[in-house]
Parts: sequence; structure tokens; C-alpha cells
Amino acid sequence: MQTESWRSLIMILLLLAGTGCAKPVQQETRAGEASFVNVVWTVAESETVAKGTLYVFLSEGTLVIASPHGKPMLGSWRREGDGLVMVEESIAYPTDILHLDEKEFRIRSHNPGTPVEIRLVRADSSPAG
Repeated sequence: MQTESWRSLIMILLLLAGTGCAKPVQQETRAGEASFVNVVWTVAESETVAKGTLYVFLSEGTLVIASPHGKPMLGSWRREGDGLVMVEESIAYPTDILHLDEKEFRIRSHNPGTPVEIRLVRADSSPAG
């Protein structure tokens, strides 16, 4: 039941993003590249991030992270070169895009210490093992 409430929060945020209230970040989608923007992604695999955590990169630059075990967190993101920068709790982390297609989004965030790799899958698809 708690899962449904944080999924509902993500859906509400997506609807708000679609209203055009804020200026969208520049979309630098390369030819043939899928977009990770305005998609609800769920963590399928990571050594450091809880499986089931939701990530949404809203088009106006807001990053929403909702863990099944805590309160949702708002940050920001922007494209930079071939990757992106994720800002969580006012700390910017350069992030590599390792793979991106319609069903999977793999990233490596260069947090202090060991980089964090996360394999995300679309939340509206079947969980991949």
C-alpha cells in the first residue's frame, strides 16, 4: 500500500511536468537514442541503491527519487556532454550514461568514493532479472 502512494506521487509529478509550467531543459537526444526524460524508471539492479527505488528525470530539470523505504527526494539534473549531472541534496554528481534504450537505462554516478552503478528499467514494464 505504501508502494502505491509513492507511485501516485510520481505520476502526479509527471502530470505537473506536462503542464508546461517551467522551461524544459534542452533535449540533446542523439539520433536513434531513446529518451529517459519523463519516464518512471525503477532500480532493477545496484549494489548501493535499493531495488524498487523510482527515478524520474522531469523535462524541466527536476529529479525525483522515491525509495520504498523512505520519503521521496527532489533534486535536479541536466545533460552535460555525453552524460548528465545529477544534483542530490545540493551535491552535483557527474553521471555517465552506460546504456539507454526504450526498456533499460544504465548509469554510473561519480559520487565521492566508489562510483555507483544503477540499472533502471521502465516502471511500467515487467521486472527484469
